[in-house]
Amino acid sequence: MVSKHFTINNAQGFHMRPATAFTVAMAKYPCTVTIRFNGSNVDGKSLLNIIASCIKVGSEIDVICDGDKENEALAEAAAMIESGFGE
Repeated sequence: MVSKHFTINNAQGFHMRPATAFTVAMAKYPCTVTIRFNGSNVDGKSLLNIIASCIKVGSEIDVICDGDKENEALAEAAAMIESGFGE
């Protein structure tokens, strides 16, 4: 299991476009991807769960990857989040 802490920095937070891009990217990996936000665990491969979490700009989250190719999944998640999802 690997994890990393992030602060969401794109202006609109985890809205539909970045959430879709994130779930599509994470679906490529066989490991589980969990987003820990406000004391809850969110399935990082579920678009609806991410949207329902209302992760806004400035929110602090942890991304946890566990299983096969966990390091690669976390590296891609980190690149997406740290770039502000290209926004």
